[in-house]
Amino acid sequence: MDGRALAERLCQVLSAAGHQAWFVGGCVRDLVLGREPADFDVSTDATPSRVLELFPGSVAVGAQFGVILVIEDGAKVEVATFRSDVGYSDGRHPDKVVFSKTPQEDVLRRDFSINGLLMDPRTVEVHDFVGGRADMEAKLIRAIGEPAQRFAEDKLRMVRAVRFAARLGYAIEPATFSAIQKLAPEVTIVSAERLRDELTKLLTEGAARRGFELLDDSGLLTVLLPDIAKMKGVDQPPQFHPEGDVWMHTRMMLEMLAPGCSATLAWGVLLHDVGKPSTYAPPSGPGGRIRFDRHVEVGMRMAEEICRRFRFSNEESEQIVALVEHHLRFKDVPQMRASTLKRFVRLPRFDEHLELHRLDCLSSHRILDNYEFVRRFLAETPPDQVRPPRLITGDDLKQLGLVPGPEFRSILQAVEDAQLEGRLSNREVALEFVRTRIAGSS
Repeated sequence: MDGRALAERLCQVLSAAGHQAWFVGGCVRDLVLGREPADFDVSTDATPSRVLELFPGSVAVGAQFGVILVIEDGAKVEVATFRSDVGYSDGRHPDKVVFSKTPQEDVLRRDFSINGLLMDPRTVEVHDFVGGRADMEAKLIRAIGEPAQRFAEDKLRMVRAVRFAARLGYAIEPATFSAIQKLAPEVTIVSAERLRDELTKLLTEGAARRGFELLDDSGLLTVLLPDIAKMKGVDQPPQFHPEGDVWMHTRMMLEMLAPGCSATLAWGVLLHDVGKPSTYAPPSGPGGRIRFDRHVEVGMRMAEEICRRFRFSNEESEQIVALVEHHLRFKDVPQMRASTLKRFVRLPRFDEHLELHRLDCLSSHRILDNYEFVRRFLAETPPDQVRPPRLITGDDLKQLGLVPGPEFRSILQAVEDAQLEGRLSNREVALEFVRTRIAGSS
């Protein structure tokens, strides 16, 4: 069962039991725009206890706020009771919830007019009590009611306004935008996890450049990602970067991120040059050029700290930092030894490294020679030559009389290097290689 089918069934059951039931929020917005909703939400005058009674086995994910999650056959739909919210001391959750009887009251607590639409699933008729249809026609993101009050209720709504505007190609209504600019410093009250998830959506929904330009214009960028804001005005050597400063280069890469790309690739693109502002050195002497010495090492440390601040998983953090670490290595691929190149393309999720390099080139000098070199190498080299089975192990070294220690690793790597370069092809030859090495060092 898909989300829409479950949502329709929920509305039928609720209606048959004498309750009002509507599709509400983003799913209605997307249906009106002719888009496929990612999920469906239902709004009803039935109380949470009544919803649980009608749909046994549901999950009270936020019963105190009137929200029940109904799960059937793999599909999930949130059912929320009509309500009014009173006070938001923590900047996210209402201090008090008052259940109401009309959908008009319920939509007034929602964030933006385009998300305040209701749809009768039986007739597909849209009910609009907040001017959402007009704002869609005008391509505007407008807060429902007083913008400052909506943002005081949940500071994350400021970032969501930017994301919706970017994704839909809308402008943010002036009073709403002015409120964001005024309240931007308060966004830090939002949990790191919620900010991370919202920024990840902004990066991966296909409008990352526009989104980050709006974050900048609104004042949110300096608060959320000051190290990215520092890229503005940091010049680059024109012979390699005719596009302009680091901020322009990064925005051009963000613009080319494919919708639905991985979160780690998107964050890797955003952060790959994060070390440049702090390592900038102007040209010195005749023929000198702008330099960013050690910007990769500095950028790795900065990326690691940003990942930690936004509480990425260890696996995600490692990949994002790896993308920063290795993004300059592509310039050396034609000169790499076979063993070095094979180890390079064996990096976890190498496809993300390759894609970041492609975007890096297209957003600067536009020379894709090394990208194509690696693509040909991957196409022409059998996988068992890139990652062949080991010829010998540590146990073999012990049998040769070696004591486990740092030398083990260097010997095993030397064997693998020779294997990857085609100089060793079987176990006996590899063991003789080791015996010769041992004899030469004694």
